[in-house]
Amino acid sequence: MPRPAAPLTFLRRLDELHRVVQSISGEVWVAGVTAAALLGFDGYDLKAPFHLAVRHDRVVHRHGVILHRLRDIDRLDTTKAMGLPCLSATRVLIELAATERPKRLTTALDSALRDGWTAEQFLHRRLVALRRRGRKGPTQLLSVIAGAEASRGGHSFLEREFLEYMAQEGYPRPLTQQVLARRGRKLVRVDVRFPATNVVVELLGYTFHRSPMQMQDDTERVTRLQLAGFLVLQFTYLDVVTQSDRLRRDLADALPNMVARSTATSRKRT
Repeated sequence: MPRPAAPLTFLRRLDELHRVVQSISGEVWVAGVTAAALLGFDGYDLKAPFHLAVRHDRVVHRHGVILHRLRDIDRLDTTKAMGLPCLSATRVLIELAATERPKRLTTALDSALRDGWTAEQFLHRRLVALRRRGRKGPTQLLSVIAGAEASRGGHSFLEREFLEYMAQEGYPRPLTQQVLARRGRKLVRVDVRFPATNVVVELLGYTFHRSPMQMQDDTERVTRLQLAGFLVLQFTYLDVVTQSDRLRRDLADALPNMVARSTATSRKRT
């Protein structure tokens, strides 16, 4: 995943984008990967060349800008993002599907759903409404929505990496972002839960950056989950990204009836 631009760099690029859009008379919308960056899709960075969209019957030229000429632009397909006219997240996903790799499209879809920019039912309706001969992408997007990618459903980079590891090792697909308990008035939500077991997984991210308050919060959450009868496994960013021995061992010990195919095979060989 590309590293996001520093705040000052982002603001400078955003100001440049504003100037480009204002230089074009009539209807124009931020589109493509540029719109994905404005809408906050994971893995997209605001940078030139900027992508803009106009209606198909307009002829617009701007140096250093990639223009998309689109048909069937409805009010449902447009929004505002950071003060700029922009294609809606739903339309951006449909357009990105023509060119993006499935894994990157999956990341874009999950982050759009997570941040409330679209919903799967509405996305399906727009796909049907915009379907026409020659349009690229709908088949790939439908495949992504259906969960063809192992990382589908992950709400963060770390969750997606963990889900890919689960698929790679042959574990049944777990659920993500499940509410399992309460702590006072707050709901306790876990990153990963394995159905039909009491096993849950918390992915700690960059734990060496946690503040004392965050560490206190994590401790209280784990205690509440344990009191509710759950076995809580905690894995750090490094555990997941490096697929550490501790990650493999603890999962195998906690889920003995779901031991991964690769783990079981390696044990037979030894």
